[in-house]
Amino acid sequence: MKSVYLAFRAAVLHFLDDPDNDLESPHLEYFPDGILLTHQGYIVELGAAEQMLASLPADCELIHYPDHLLIPGLIDTHIHYPQTDMIAAYGEQLLQWLETYTFPTERQFADKAHAREVAEFFLDELLRNGTTTALVFGTVHPASVEAFFEAAEARNLRMIAGKVLMDRHCPAYLQDTPETAYTDSKTLIEKWHGRGRLSYAVTPRFAPTSSREQLAKAGELLTEYPDVYLHTHVAENHAEVAWVADLFPESRSYLDVYQQYGLLRPRAVLAHCIHLDAEDRACMATTGTAAVFCPSSNLFIGSGLFDLHLTKEADVRVGLGTDVGGGNYFSLLRGINDAYKITQLLGKKLSAFQALYLATLGGAKALYLDDKIGNFAVGKEADFVVLNLKATPLLTRRLQHCQSLHDQLFAILMLGDDRLVTASYVMGKAAFKV
Repeated sequence: MKSVYLAFRAAVLHFLDDPDNDLESPHLEYFPDGILLTHQGYIVELGAAEQMLASLPADCELIHYPDHLLIPGLIDTHIHYPQTDMIAAYGEQLLQWLETYTFPTERQFADKAHAREVAEFFLDELLRNGTTTALVFGTVHPASVEAFFEAAEARNLRMIAGKVLMDRHCPAYLQDTPETAYTDSKTLIEKWHGRGRLSYAVTPRFAPTSSREQLAKAGELLTEYPDVYLHTHVAENHAEVAWVADLFPESRSYLDVYQQYGLLRPRAVLAHCIHLDAEDRACMATTGTAAVFCPSSNLFIGSGLFDLHLTKEADVRVGLGTDVGGGNYFSLLRGINDAYKITQLLGKKLSAFQALYLATLGGAKALYLDDKIGNFAVGKEADFVVLNLKATPLLTRRLQHCQSLHDQLFAILMLGDDRLVTASYVMGKAAFKV
């Protein structure tokens, strides 16, 4: 009979709470030689191998990863699966980029077979990069969401997704209406939200492509289904912000448009949040709305520099996102690399501990899933990643010269990418393995 207990032995690192930029944070737990014990997909115990080896259950299978680091599964809090095939598109900033690349690419997702093929590749790519949970844009087509959820359910992944709402300022072939946006979303919510490890997000693309009537319908859905998510963009690009000011002159700010339609609340997640002011950030904190730091796309599309420190000082929940295809990679390790550089450009610092926290427990808190994922607390779902500390000659050499845990983790994050990921585990089972 196959063992129901699995013990994973490696170096183990996770966070109990936000470490801020404290290089000696008490909220970090690290075992140079640790064991993570799981049972039927859930975490049973974590500790030092020396203490745990003698007391492991008799039917336990021990899986040893020497020279590896085990961390919680990475959480991508903003990404577009339909944009997989247009990643690394040349030469445009946000609004022209949407017209030139995004809208023509998304047109293809009316075809469910096409959507399913892209969804399968997309999920493979997430897992290959160590991402086990994501908040994901579909397209305006309900079939795009059906295909995504079917593929995610088959892999038992914790995923959140939704159909785009878009009834103006886009090609006719991508437009819905306030009524169809409402009825299609309602149908998808009732079929998929809370099914297995899946959740639904009401998903207006951004304020310019939704009429007032459609934004009101999005608010109705959130009122009817208070535990679903709201997923959209805000204040990414200066031209976009100016456009919103013209379209909604009655609103104090871009963010205020969403507040006026009742869209800001716990489980509302807004990507970018670059060009906000103190009043906007205070509103996000008060309403429990989360911000997503998308360093790759902010740089790639030339949108600006997200101020992580100001946002966190305002007590806003923050997650990390790759924003594929505006972002030019799937790897949250590379995302951390760019996040560090952006904070440097703003004259501030981002510690290795704070950076990894954003991609794990911080992301879980942004999604209000920290009771289920994000660290190795007993009873949580056993989603985790195994990183090879000898994945490249340069990393191997650099780690030999590190003097502290922080130095080691910083080198891993700055030199890391998909080559480090030996395995991604989902509910205690290998979903990707080199």
